[in-house]
Amino acid sequence: MLKEFDISITVTEIIIYLPGLILLGIWLFRTSLGRDALADSVPRRNNMPALTPFILLFIWFGSVPLALSITRKLLPDLPDWQNALVDNSLICISAVAAIAVIVFLARVSFARRLKGFGLNPKTIHKDLLAALLNLLAVSPLVMLMLMLTIFLGQLIRGPDFQIRQHEELQLLLSHRQLSLRVLIVVTTVAIVPVFEEMLFRGLFQTMLRSFLDARYPMLDARKGVWLAILISSAMFAMVHYEPTHWPALFVLAICLGYSYEKSGSLFRPIFIHSLFNAASIITALNSG
Repeated sequence: MLKEFDISITVTEIIIYLPGLILLGIWLFRTSLGRDALADSVPRRNNMPALTPFILLFIWFGSVPLALSITRKLLPDLPDWQNALVDNSLICISAVAAIAVIVFLARVSFARRLKGFGLNPKTIHKDLLAALLNLLAVSPLVMLMLMLTIFLGQLIRGPDFQIRQHEELQLLLSHRQLSLRVLIVVTTVAIVPVFEEMLFRGLFQTMLRSFLDARYPMLDARKGVWLAILISSAMFAMVHYEPTHWPALFVLAICLGYSYEKSGSLFRPIFIHSLFNAASIITALNSG
């Protein structure tokens, strides 16, 4: 029999999530429940081939696991923490290389080059503040999806079901070597958010919006941009290895996609992503 699902919320959690609920309520009120939220969103003009993001994604998922496998064979006797250090180093180097490729593609494919892509240094200061507010607003919804996932998991798989912790957080808690911990933090807070936002928001979401606008001109512009956000958000969630993370990541990704379309700045979703990962690391270290 299913154990009673515990939905108790601590005072600390109320303090954390109440401002987010207020911000979310204000946003819903001002945008007619979201219907008018992207009425002023401007498409990003580009001549990028539709297959470009897919090619980059396939290269990433083909080359990185292969490099990790080859490294393990060349260095078979390393202790676990050194294996993790090597793996994260390879991931970090590969992500930096991928970022360089995406920056080059943005320069040659987007009108106004990097500014048209959403990388304008002049917007960084306001994007950072807006990212914090956006993250506060979406955090109650992310927590709700986590609670719903646990509830359904216990209902289907039994009372012992729990959401598995992210692999990087497991490594962070399992090993105390400073070099490994610093590398994990740098990778998850600084490098990976930049790469994933450039790929999924900058390239995939832009490509989907351009494709929908070109192929389905009868589609309302606001519906088209939301559809592009939803599809790219689903792709973003599903490339992560743990399915129990997908619902929460999907909700977070919608916030990331919305912030990109609303502001036109790629820095905003990058900051949201980085702050989210940093908060996850701090929470894991405090609870561990």
